[in-house]
Amino acid sequence: MNTHTHHTHHTHGHTDHGRAFVIGILLNAIFVVAEIIYGLKANSLSLLADAGHNASDVLGLCMAWGAALLAKRHASERFTYGLQSASIFASLANALLLLLAVGGIGWEALQRLHTPEAPAALTVMAVASLGVFVNGITAWLFHSNHKHDLNIRAAFLHMAGDAAISFGVVLSGLVILKTGWLWLDPVMSLAIVILIIASTWQLLKHSTSLALHAVPEGIDTAKVKAFLAGFDGVREVHDLHIWAMSTTGVALSAHLVMPSGHPGDAFIHKATHELEHHFHISHATIQIEIGDGDEECHSGCEHEEH
Repeated sequence: MNTHTHHTHHTHGHTDHGRAFVIGILLNAIFVVAEIIYGLKANSLSLLADAGHNASDVLGLCMAWGAALLAKRHASERFTYGLQSASIFASLANALLLLLAVGGIGWEALQRLHTPEAPAALTVMAVASLGVFVNGITAWLFHSNHKHDLNIRAAFLHMAGDAAISFGVVLSGLVILKTGWLWLDPVMSLAIVILIIASTWQLLKHSTSLALHAVPEGIDTAKVKAFLAGFDGVREVHDLHIWAMSTTGVALSAHLVMPSGHPGDAFIHKATHELEHHFHISHATIQIEIGDGDEECHSGCEHEEH
């Protein structure tokens, strides 16, 4: 079979979040220490639960930052894509870490529901108010690129969720102060658990899909295939594969059957450029087949499912 293979690699510009990671990690580490100290003094499960969750976020931010740095490393003979997929594993680990943390919070809250204890409501409110500020600032630092990078979105979601949760703790402290409802402290902890699970589930689902080389969200395989088939001279498109190289970079490989012959490098450059422009596919490998032999697919043709 007469085949020609060509690929063009475009690199997406990664927004540098190094400063955001450093500020976020330092602010949250200081806040965790404050929450532990005052949570013990105030006898507040809400504060200790939030401290445990924020501690997991500090670890999560460290992992996300490490993955972002690894993703910038150049390709080598052994890692021909570089270490871009580290960002996928970091977002997956982040989701699992959060779910593990909230499991402990939920169990402790259920125990405390049976034997509610009086927290120092004013202390709880003061520390949680600081949490609204710390987490709000950190979330804002990651806001600029959270829609385009799952790794950054993980950091943003955790921080934005924490700001909302801290606000909830302020409200529960206020209600306990006015009403004396001691059961509200563990109930608020359970509400924290439900909120975190709800925000983490999608992250876990998306990062697991990317780790399993699923087509990234927002890319329609049928549209990509129709787009490639729409080029002049293309009779058939097969062996189309689309997967994530990282939380920002997407790769594609495809075979185009063009009976009139190889159209030249200009065609390949145009196709790869337009794939990036229309679908944000940054690394495309296209193989041209003349179609003068057995065109049976031997290398795992895609099975379309709708």
